[in-house]
Amino acid sequence: MCGIAGWVSYSRDLTRHPGELDAMVATMALRGPDAGGVWRGPHAALGHRRLAVIDLEGGAQPMAAEDAGQVSAVITYSGEVYNFRELRDELRRRGHGFRTASDTEVVLRAYLEWGVGFAERLNGMFAFAIWDARTEELLLVRDRMGVKPLFYHVTEDGVLFGSEHKAILAHPAAEAVVDLDGLREVFGLTMTPEHAVLRDVRAVRPGGIVRVSRGGVRKTRYWRLESRRHTDDLATTVRTVREILEDTVRRQLIADVPLCSLLSGGLDSSAVTALAARGLADETGRKVRTFSVDFAGHSERFRPNAVWESPDAPYVADAVRHIGADHEDIVLDNADLLSPGVRGAVRRALDLPTVTGDMEYSLYLLFQAVRKRSTVALSGESADELFGGYNHFHDPAVLRSATFPWHLPFRRAGGQEALRAIGLWDALELESHIEQRYKEAIAEIPDLDGESPDEARMREIGYLHLTRFVTFLLDRKDRVSMATGLEVRVPFCDHRLVEYVFNAPWAMKTFDGREKSLLRAATEDLLPRSVVERKKSPYPSTQDVAYESALRERVAALAASDSPVFDLVDRRGLRGLLDRPPGAFAIGGPYSARAVLERLIDLDLWFREDGVRPAGRVR
Repeated sequence: MCGIAGWVSYSRDLTRHPGELDAMVATMALRGPDAGGVWRGPHAALGHRRLAVIDLEGGAQPMAAEDAGQVSAVITYSGEVYNFRELRDELRRRGHGFRTASDTEVVLRAYLEWGVGFAERLNGMFAFAIWDARTEELLLVRDRMGVKPLFYHVTEDGVLFGSEHKAILAHPAAEAVVDLDGLREVFGLTMTPEHAVLRDVRAVRPGGIVRVSRGGVRKTRYWRLESRRHTDDLATTVRTVREILEDTVRRQLIADVPLCSLLSGGLDSSAVTALAARGLADETGRKVRTFSVDFAGHSERFRPNAVWESPDAPYVADAVRHIGADHEDIVLDNADLLSPGVRGAVRRALDLPTVTGDMEYSLYLLFQAVRKRSTVALSGESADELFGGYNHFHDPAVLRSATFPWHLPFRRAGGQEALRAIGLWDALELESHIEQRYKEAIAEIPDLDGESPDEARMREIGYLHLTRFVTFLLDRKDRVSMATGLEVRVPFCDHRLVEYVFNAPWAMKTFDGREKSLLRAATEDLLPRSVVERKKSPYPSTQDVAYESALRERVAALAASDSPVFDLVDRRGLRGLLDRPPGAFAIGGPYSARAVLERLIDLDLWFREDGVRPAGRVR
């Protein structure tokens, strides 16, 4: 997995500037607890922190390739390429030799053989930098779905880059400043590609390559979602989904360290777990190890609502019995979720205020517990975005609305009202910001000739989720897991599956009158009936009113303070929110008023403790 960082300067000799890169690499220590390394040339310096997963002895980085005693290219690499064995065999036939058994060396050699076009051959989750010493050009490359993060900051004579913002900010040439547009991204839930919130920091777009040379910075795309006519019938489509999933999970079981699966009792995670169980049984004869998260007393106090219809625990138990997993429940209480240490660790991992509050904190605690027994975990992210699992995929009002499909749930859950009450909705001009970002997103969606208006709209909904919403989930999962030294793999992000299912017509995706029809049909033979029939339920959030009470106390203390957030937030409006009756903030999730309050607390700490400076005043 790992963390990467680097600096390119065409006007300096970077062999004489060791301190800056060392500081950048040090910020990646949690992402790579096993080892670290640097490589320095006259105009490029690359750094690496390693979480050893494949070829534990031979995969040290940065890794250089030499020709006649001269360095030709150097790579610093994060992630996994799942087809590296096939690529290595092909490269050997083309005359390449290998010193290690790592996928890193395969990626480096693939670049030397095929040039920039090599990225199209990679199947995996990755973010890496290659310095071509022959041409003095840097390539920053990110996987197709954006599973692995990669950021950069253009300087006067080159570029800084890193797996996280903090690596870039460790260099004296970068400043932690957030402008109005960045704050709009924090509160507007638009997830704009390439936008990294902090001023002058950009994200490499999923499926993108950033090329840095003496001539400047150039961005290209090696992959994007394309519309194609789907010609397979239903039976063939279901069978193809199953075949791709089986192959994907089998590839993602490759690891030289303990591996597990995250299990929620939903269709997505249960399908991945069942396929992993079969693969491990065939290869090693061992049971699959599984973990789930729950809150103390959650099943007893749970009340169905518009987001959560049922608690996870009974379905987890059914799946564990059916699959035959070696399972462990991680049960959290309010003290865990409210711990300042946990909340600070999560905020520093994200480099940003939280979006969903307790969900991020519970993820961190879950991953901490998992890391004690496993180094790699499989997870079910992207299935809802791909197969149409969310409620708003099936809501006529959402489909008719001219905005991002998750914004109507945002209004219904009280998040927009809360932002308006504290003055941020109007002060940040979020209405026009969201409208503009939505227009930009719609304009890039590929049309398909002859498609009905209803099918075209569902293609739009799917595209928006796969290029915007899922990037938030993937970034959250990567940052929080890597802060504990855990690698999380996401089989539903395999680009072959994404391309195939994206182009399946909506009528086929809902052929049985329910959400995720194709996934259910493709995996129902692996699962207990209760899980197959279960309605979509998101990642859990605590409903404990004691958690709400503790949160209110913290927000009340914030409202009485001289926090810099009140350069942005209306203090009277915030106090008005707190006057609402008990239970008003019992339901969390990314759209809720409670999540807005959690984000305000984090915003205060982001400014005061993390050193982020607002660029100007809003009020």
